Amino acid sequence: MASQLTFSPKYLSDLLKQETGKTALELIHLHLVSEAKNMLVEGNRSISEIAFELGFENPPYFSRMFIKEVGMSPKKFQNQLLN
Repeated sequence: MASQLTFSPKYLSDLLKQETGKTALELIHLHLVSEAKNMLVEGNRSISEIAFELGFENPPYFSRMFIKEVGMSPKKFQNQLLN
């Protein structure tokens, strides 16, 4: 995204941090978690499938990021919604 705006990645991250209080990476993670929540609500894919679809090569890393952002594992989140 930075190159499309002809910004350096660092400048874009600094600008986003100034405007939103979050770095570019934090905003990307929030977007990915939001997408993951939508996929988990559908309930027709495994956690690993969701992780791979979102571009994670390592499902445990995806789960750790999800826990950090949401406060619970993707499976627990899914179970709470489906029960």
